Amino acid sequence: MGHEDPRCALLRDSDFHFEEGFEISPRFRRTLEERIARLENDAERDEALIAQLQNTDHIRRQRRLVAAERAESLRMRIFLHRARTREPKEQAIGNRD
Repeated sequence: MGHEDPRCALLRDSDFHFEEGFEISPRFRRTLEERIARLENDAERDEALIAQLQNTDHIRRQRRLVAAERAESLRMRIFLHRARTREPKEQAIGNRD
């Protein structure tokens, strides 16, 4: 405890900004947050499997898979960090936001 997550530091220190007015719906934000959680859980599970592998090619591919899952998760976190969430409007029939 007490250590800052390096992903948060990357988000905070980033110089890139979207133009004014960039916002996403609450439902889209939830969808991305769920996808991020799945990617991070998959990366942890896939990384744990590396210890069971014997073949160096399999190990290399498994490490690349873990790196890709973590990179995609980070990309989505950065996207969410930079986006504003649109305020939910009163729900109309058929509106799922």
